[in-house]
Amino acid sequence: MEKLISVKIFLFVTGMVGVIIGASLLLTPIAFEASAGIHLENEVNILSEVRAPGGTLMTAGILIASGAFISGVTYLSIILAALFYLSYGLSRTISILLDGLPSDTLIIATVSEIIIGLISLYILFKFPKPEYEGA
Repeated sequence: MEKLISVKIFLFVTGMVGVIIGASLLLTPIAFEASAGIHLENEVNILSEVRAPGGTLMTAGILIASGAFISGVTYLSIILAALFYLSYGLSRTISILLDGLPSDTLIIATVSEIIIGLISLYILFKFPKPEYEGA
């Protein structure tokens, strides 16, 4: 039971991280990106390219966090957390290899995403798979 509570806390926290960062990218991208040294003023096309994944991240965060409250979604939330955070972290790693080192803020984001993704993957393999009728 303690293991399940820990998983639900993890899902809630990592989901809320996604919601907060996603909402920031969607609603206040200029200020949010400025904190990492990225300047978006008067860049309508780039703003569109930043807001779209912001909405996606916010939505994924909602689904991940919902796994803390809706038992039928918990396993899916763990899978989504692993896929989403690892894909972000590994994509940033590819960018580092191809483009060079970004700001310290983005390096911290990369490491954090990989750690969250790996913890999610670990939980995925330790969490009991749900039994579905007819499966």
